[in-house]
Amino acid sequence: MNPTRRLISAGFDDLERAKRFLAAEELSGVDLKELVGNLANAADPDLALLSLVRLIPHAPAAVALVRNPRTAPGLLRVLGASDALAGFMVREPGALAVFEQVPDAQIKGCAAEDLREQLLLAVGADPGSAAAPTATLTGPEGYRALRVAYRGALLSLAHRDLGAANALDAMPVVGRELADLAAAAIEAALAISRTEAVERFAAQDVAAVRLAVIGMGKCGARELNYVSDVDVIYVHASDGLDEQLASGIAAVLAAGISRAIDSTGPEPGLWEVDANLRPEGKDGALSRTLESHAAYYKRWAASWEFQALLKARAIAGDAALGADYEAMAAPLIWSSSERAGFVESVQGMRRRVTANIKPEELSRQLKLGPGGLRDVEFTVQLLQLVHGRVDESLRVRTTTTAIGALSRAGYIGREDAESFDGSYRFLRVLEHRIQLVNLRRTHLMPQRESGQRVLARGVRSMLGVELATAAKLLERWGETKREVRKLHERIFYRPLLSTSANLSRDEVRLSPEAAQARLRALGYVDPKAAMRHIDALTGGVRRRAALQRQLLPVLLGWIAEGVDPDAGLLGFRRLSESLGESHWYLGMLRDSNAAAERLCKILSNSRFITDLLEVSPESTAWLGSDKDLQPLTFEALWAEISSKLKRNLGTDPAIRLIRVIRRREMLRIALADGAEVIDQDGVGRALADNDRAAVLGTLRVAQNLEYETTAQLCEVLVVAMGRQGGREIGYCSDADVMFVQRPLEGADPQAAQEQALRIVTSLGSFLAKPMTPAIQAEPRLEVDAKLRPEGQSGPLVRSFDAYQEYYKRWVHVWERQALLRAAPMAGADELAADFMALADEVRYGEPIGEEQVREIRRIKARVEAERLPRGADPARHLKLGRGSLSDVEWLVQLIQLQHAATMPALRTTSTRPALQAIAEAGIIPAEDVQILDHAWALATRIRSAGVICTGRVTDVLPHSWRDMEAVARWCGYSPGEAAVMEDDYLKATRRARQVFERHFYAFED
Repeated sequence: MNPTRRLISAGFDDLERAKRFLAAEELSGVDLKELVGNLANAADPDLALLSLVRLIPHAPAAVALVRNPRTAPGLLRVLGASDALAGFMVREPGALAVFEQVPDAQIKGCAAEDLREQLLLAVGADPGSAAAPTATLTGPEGYRALRVAYRGALLSLAHRDLGAANALDAMPVVGRELADLAAAAIEAALAISRTEAVERFAAQDVAAVRLAVIGMGKCGARELNYVSDVDVIYVHASDGLDEQLASGIAAVLAAGISRAIDSTGPEPGLWEVDANLRPEGKDGALSRTLESHAAYYKRWAASWEFQALLKARAIAGDAALGADYEAMAAPLIWSSSERAGFVESVQGMRRRVTANIKPEELSRQLKLGPGGLRDVEFTVQLLQLVHGRVDESLRVRTTTTAIGALSRAGYIGREDAESFDGSYRFLRVLEHRIQLVNLRRTHLMPQRESGQRVLARGVRSMLGVELATAAKLLERWGETKREVRKLHERIFYRPLLSTSANLSRDEVRLSPEAAQARLRALGYVDPKAAMRHIDALTGGVRRRAALQRQLLPVLLGWIAEGVDPDAGLLGFRRLSESLGESHWYLGMLRDSNAAAERLCKILSNSRFITDLLEVSPESTAWLGSDKDLQPLTFEALWAEISSKLKRNLGTDPAIRLIRVIRRREMLRIALADGAEVIDQDGVGRALADNDRAAVLGTLRVAQNLEYETTAQLCEVLVVAMGRQGGREIGYCSDADVMFVQRPLEGADPQAAQEQALRIVTSLGSFLAKPMTPAIQAEPRLEVDAKLRPEGQSGPLVRSFDAYQEYYKRWVHVWERQALLRAAPMAGADELAADFMALADEVRYGEPIGEEQVREIRRIKARVEAERLPRGADPARHLKLGRGSLSDVEWLVQLIQLQHAATMPALRTTSTRPALQAIAEAGIIPAEDVQILDHAWALATRIRSAGVICTGRVTDVLPHSWRDMEAVARWCGYSPGEAAVMEDDYLKATRRARQVFERHFYAFED
């Protein structure tokens, strides 16, 4: 084989550079053919050759190692895997002695006690001392000695790790030794810190303080990475010493540990010692007594802090004190699932799986991304917390050990446990290899193909030579991520179906108590009822039950992510029973993940939609298509209604049909809203079109009924007012209207007026009256005409001429204001055109004067004082509260009355377009308009969300946590951000009120 082919076969990337290095003087005594053959063992032959040439001038012993066929592969494997360790060997040539020992194919770990002794001796401390060890080397000299000894031991471990026949088998041993090595480093750092503390305190006082270091996270679990922050908690005790003095000494000792390990120096720091998991975090004391820890956990600790204690282990310092800490913490850990707030904490753990990931890094994350290490760890820890309360065999710290314990105890199936364990080990080995290169903390798959190829070569030992390409590595990683996601669902949810008789022999069968414990951990308040629903859905031998058994492990997880899983599961059961064996429903659940997830989350977050789906289950099909979720236009709705009215159904059947169509379309709009197919402005327009079609259809029915006994005497017009006229209504809003009639030519005016009154009275009655049989779950439409001239004191319907005369002679400024939002809703088109021309003259005619401005201000002040419900908090009322809908709309309407006569852009019935026109005209500064728009939009969204989530119409910001959380999620906030939404609303309306007061009550300023 020629030299170039040999280099390609060995895996070199830069052939020209490799040839230059092979010709270097440093390699003059080395057989190059054998060297190239041995370099093929390295993950990155280019890096290995470069590092070797760089190393030899500093460590001539490297030449002998590469010339020896027994030792050459080991040295070159490390040089090709870690640039950082190569740099260490350049600084410390004596470290090469580790390569004289050929690693075993089956890795052998170094005992924790041996590592402790090795690092203590390095700083001149006596490992066998009965008293706490103290170092003879301190300051920069001691720090360097500690770090050199640590990296020497790390080099030895990397040598054995890379030389193991199978990295998957070696992974737990590597993680355990890395944790023990970190513990030994902290022990040696504490010995240095004790000696240094004598410079500040009396020697006998320092000796009287016993300090224990508690390892948390991966260090506590003995499954540490090559590079990771080491999470710790400090606990101290003292005999006969003032507590303030003892705490001060303990804090100095703890700070000294961090200084010895991670301060700047000739030999770089190792890693950060992170004490932020201590009570009160960064704000808490660096070290506490055992009694202080116990008191904190008893009274103040959050649920997540008990979950963090799952990994707590004494790793350094006073062993007896550390054991006492472990004994104190254990009962707290295993009873945490019974604590208030445990469910929310579990949900918070789940959210933190993908928290703080940069979007551009999500697809490269080994740890935090979907199907990553955190998914495995979350599942295992949650099962331990749920079942470890009564099963002591699960009380272990290491993830791989816990998976085995869960399998042996029957909480995970044997095959699933093997797959879960293998996936976790594979991901951890990838993480180790990536971190080893530069000894930096990273969990990202390399971006470049060359980096991926090097990583693939680095894991050949466990997967075979065929995986040593970037494409094959990425393929295997993708398969592992998908498998981890599936296993989470199968391991956690599948056993909840254990009451079914059709599970395979290997599948887990949980006891009723264990199944209920899992459901309770997911957020089900009534786990017994939940089990009944699961049994009902999966029992029997029919096709539906078989498919539900297949799908429920996934669906239960989605339902559990909602605010009310109990209601969600009940709703799903009722829906499934209503639809029975419907092939499209079962097919949608099976084949459309998006539709099934939408359904589950809607059922557990929206009482309003759940009620509507129960009486209209066929509408579930819309969830499978964004196109089907698009609300029908007014024209399409009216075409459907008018077509069916031509069948001469009779009055009651026709009204029923109109109201059922309205209910159906309100459900479609709500589903589209929940699926984010339409935005909030689109919701308002769609609801207004839906109401308009229903009112127009009902008007036709009322007119036809009237004309059966009496000839037509007049034209009738329904004018939309208020938010209805602005097409910005919410769910279940009343229809604010005015009624107009115009006698036909030759008709008696009085008779025409009476006929019009009968028609509009019937219209309101038809829309609101109970039907027999009832239209279930119908949000009835109430027609409200209180905005007509003279309000409730005036006639319900007036003739066009009467309106003309009234507006000419007696119109009040508030009536002009009301007309700003008037728009035709239903009735005669010609009459509508004439009336809107009249309305334009009134609302957009002469600008209002100062006296009228003062009158509007007086009315607004009276509204604020009189219409706000007794006992209501003005800061929380969505409609009439400070800075809420009313404030923004009154300000907009005042400006329209002042400027619309000369500024046509202001002639709109909708609030947000009017605000935009106000900003563009410069009437109010753009930043003030933005504040008003944000407050108005948020209040509108919350108001609609209140109906959707609770099924009740309310104008007040929710007080209960569950309602607030549901509303927040509907408004686009992340789970657990109810308080964030509340704060946002209060802040937004507070700012909007300031803008309102500046421009409304002191406009002339």
